[in-house]
Amino acid sequence: MKRVYTSDIAKHIGETITLSGWVHKLRKLGAISFLVIRDKNGLAQAIADAGDENDKLTGLTTETVANITGKVVAEERAPFGAELHIEKIEIISPVTEDVPISLNKKELNVNLDTLLDNRPLTLRAPAQRAIFKVQGVIISAFREFVMNEDFTEINTPKIVEAGLETGGAEMFEFKYFGKKAFLSQSPQMYKQIMVGVFERVFETAFIYRAEKHSTSRHINEYLSLDLEMGFIDSWTDIMDLEEKMMAYIINKLETECQEEFILLGATLPKIPKAIPRLKLSEVQTILEKEYKEKCLGEPDLEPIHERQICEYAAKNLGSEFVFVTHYPASKRPFYTHNDPKSPKETLSFDLLFRGVEITTGGQRFHLYQDYIDTMKARKMNIEDFSDYLTVFKYGMPTHGGLAIGCERITAKMLGLDNVKEASLFPRDINRLRP
Repeated sequence: MKRVYTSDIAKHIGETITLSGWVHKLRKLGAISFLVIRDKNGLAQAIADAGDENDKLTGLTTETVANITGKVVAEERAPFGAELHIEKIEIISPVTEDVPISLNKKELNVNLDTLLDNRPLTLRAPAQRAIFKVQGVIISAFREFVMNEDFTEINTPKIVEAGLETGGAEMFEFKYFGKKAFLSQSPQMYKQIMVGVFERVFETAFIYRAEKHSTSRHINEYLSLDLEMGFIDSWTDIMDLEEKMMAYIINKLETECQEEFILLGATLPKIPKAIPRLKLSEVQTILEKEYKEKCLGEPDLEPIHERQICEYAAKNLGSEFVFVTHYPASKRPFYTHNDPKSPKETLSFDLLFRGVEITTGGQRFHLYQDYIDTMKARKMNIEDFSDYLTVFKYGMPTHGGLAIGCERITAKMLGLDNVKEASLFPRDINRLRP
């Protein structure tokens, strides 16, 4: 008999069907037993009356994988409005030892380390699974949006010879057939090269940062949603594009993930038609006036400042998103274009959301001599970047781009306390397993 998914059970009222999945809950009440089965689409309730099939439930445990065949009966109190009256149970895979964590409660009620140490099991919990359903929709929405905007998908190397800055700082180094190599900290250089090929490119791929941090907002391997676009009229074109993209992502989440947001007790943000745009100096002035923070003139925002300006924007500007622009050249990578009106500032931005930076972007240099001058001023070894710089000798359009931290935006969308909760198998300074 062909398998039916739990989400389709109500379409088969009066019919005999087979559900296949994991035993999520099991409750025996004498001559009758109630069983909840879980598959990739959700949960379904099944009932076994007195008889051989009810006897089979003796000794059965949660997480047993089984085929359950029976007649579908309407029941408005059951998930999806129907339940299965069991006629046959076939055990596919039994549980061979006690399940260490109960997965059938709304919340797992375990600490973060226990959650992550038992990841192969805890990911099965509906609330945990919901996180990655949402994340998958964010990724697909990003991909759909940029493809609709005529971007071409690329896949760039993750084994590289040099980094974006000093050829190895904050990068994972390893031996590569007798040579020194690194795991890529960004596809930036390859994205720019490919602007000279396709004009508009994007990539979704893991990148690696070797910072020895242990915070709720950092992991050492994370999924970056990157794009780069050529022939921009202004660096603000990139922010304009991201505004449209965020609206697209939020609309897709609203359409496809309502149940997941309800399950997780999360609220989708409302995105304004125009996300507020504030210069770094303007943000610091606001922070000094409203929060008594002495940060005017600092080259960057501290985490507390990001939280404060997001709080201010939500309360006073009607937006949970805020662009912070014009970071100083000293805090931005060498390829970031200076503001011609204020050369010590850059045509760059961060997008902050619910207290955390989720995007970094801006315009890049497109003239070869600008790179040479900047790299010399920073005392960088130009030879380390010879392949990358070659493309700028042969004509490149004005261009810019951005990168979104996928785990961060997922965590903020869902109100998670730690970005590691939005990573399937997070990697940090203490964690290489599972």
